[in-house]
Amino acid sequence: MNKKARIILGVVLALAAASGYGLWRARGRRHGPLVLYGNVDIREVELAFRQPGRISRLAFDEGDTVRPGDLMAELDAQPYRDALAGAEAEVRLAQAEVDKLHRGNRPQEIAQAAEAVRQAEAVFENADSDLRRQSSLAETGAASQRVLEAARSARDQARAALASARKNLDLKQEGWRREDVAEAGARLAAAQAQRDQARTALEDTRLLAPAGAVVLSRTREPGSMVGTRDPVFTLSLRDPVYVRAYVGEPDLGRFSQGSKVTVRTDSSGRAYQGTVGFVSPRAEFTPKSVETTDLRTDLVYRLRIVVADADRGLAQGMPVTVQVATHDQ
Repeated sequence: MNKKARIILGVVLALAAASGYGLWRARGRRHGPLVLYGNVDIREVELAFRQPGRISRLAFDEGDTVRPGDLMAELDAQPYRDALAGAEAEVRLAQAEVDKLHRGNRPQEIAQAAEAVRQAEAVFENADSDLRRQSSLAETGAASQRVLEAARSARDQARAALASARKNLDLKQEGWRREDVAEAGARLAAAQAQRDQARTALEDTRLLAPAGAVVLSRTREPGSMVGTRDPVFTLSLRDPVYVRAYVGEPDLGRFSQGSKVTVRTDSSGRAYQGTVGFVSPRAEFTPKSVETTDLRTDLVYRLRIVVADADRGLAQGMPVTVQVATHDQ
């Protein structure tokens, strides 16, 4: 065998050995324990008031643990109490107007209108009688045409006054128009809405913890003026705590959403229990922060693992090792 043939044979044997090793390694990985690498991912919340004002009290400092519903800070609430008092007065005023319209006119007002009708009737009867008398006298020449016209004018005026008095009595008895009642009801609803807004604004002067957490930062002090959305505290949520890990495409079929995992850190010997809660449907390149034994340019899929028994031993960004309970175990 010449030298060239020996070189070709050596290359072929080397390639065969490399392929065999790769196949052996892939099979070993598919049938051995699945170990992944990732980082602790703890959600953070920035707390801010929904109303502007001056901070009167801060109840927690950095490093403190808070429970859901704990009162963390308060604004000077006096301006909001004053606004609520004014809004409640407007509601009472609008309610009184609605009640008045629904009750209608008072009996005394109706009786007064009825008396005005009776007086108008008497005036009309007297004017009508005078007109008839003047008409008789005019026929005999005892009354002038001028006097007759004056009597007729007085009778017509008395008739118009009687008609007006009767219409006024009808209005008093019927009560207010439906349009007036509807308008008053709308004003009452608007006043109630303003009152509810003022009440909500007063409640928003109290800043409550949304969940169990640790205070990461306190960015304001009592006496500070803050606007809406100005952060006062930053919280690190303690439940749930997530781990962000990555898995290669060949290992996707070895577990499923809901699979149990064990999470370990380099800082303690404790093993945390978790569950695969989410598998990304989109491939991405392995982040530089993830230490793996494979090439960093491999395409991987992101996992979100929910840690059920987390404690302060899991800190934000801490690297962890994840062992997944696979289907072949």
